Amino acid sequence: MYADIVGPDVGDVVNEQSVLILPVGAVEQHGPHLPMSVDDVIATETATAVVSTFGDEHDLWQLPTLSISKSNEHAWCPGTLWLSPETMMSVLRDIGRSIATTRAERLVLLNGHGGNTTLLVTALRELRLEFGLKTFLVHPSLPPAYGGTSTEVELGMGIHGGLNETSVFMHLRPDLVDLSRAERKVPEKIASNAHVKFGGSVSFGWLSNDFDDVGYIGDPTGATAERGAELFRHAVTTIGEQMNEIRAFNFGR
Repeated sequence: MYADIVGPDVGDVVNEQSVLILPVGAVEQHGPHLPMSVDDVIATETATAVVSTFGDEHDLWQLPTLSISKSNEHAWCPGTLWLSPETMMSVLRDIGRSIATTRAERLVLLNGHGGNTTLLVTALRELRLEFGLKTFLVHPSLPPAYGGTSTEVELGMGIHGGLNETSVFMHLRPDLVDLSRAERKVPEKIASNAHVKFGGSVSFGWLSNDFDDVGYIGDPTGATAERGAELFRHAVTTIGEQMNEIRAFNFGR
């Protein structure tokens, strides 16, 4: 853990080959069957497993999780904690400024909340421009709204609190899941669209209660901890492979 390094030793321990990983979570509603901590737990646990498995090989250092992020698509729901886009960018800038005082050249944002994705892509370039860092964005699973895959039963649109996310959380925190309160909530009406749909060629602005007042989008009813364990293992393995390339990455000049 980066925060466990003794301050005077940072200059020796963290060097030009080190990769710093910032887990980015969220505290936001996930319907009645999941707690608000889902994205925070998944981001943190994935980063911890990646560093535990590949940290020595790739010189990985886990930063403290940014637990509150841009969750304003869930702002309609009391209890959701969220930063404005402006505040989020300012926080990321301040973290980048702090990292730039070390010898580390590579910063990875490990994002557990799909609603952050567009803003984090923007942040990659801003941090590169201002501080010279090599910056990267990875996900435990690429959100379906941004080109990732979802299940056929969810018509490719299980984007929030659906089958896979619920399964992973059942693997990590089974005591916090209540499947008796889960129902199928898939936006069937837009599934036949060729372009304007989640993962389609036309992006659109949406809030999590646009399709149903319950606020989740997917079908978690078939979720299992066993499915979640397999998805989690695959995520850790894939990110480990990504870290191998990230550590060696240069711009070819």
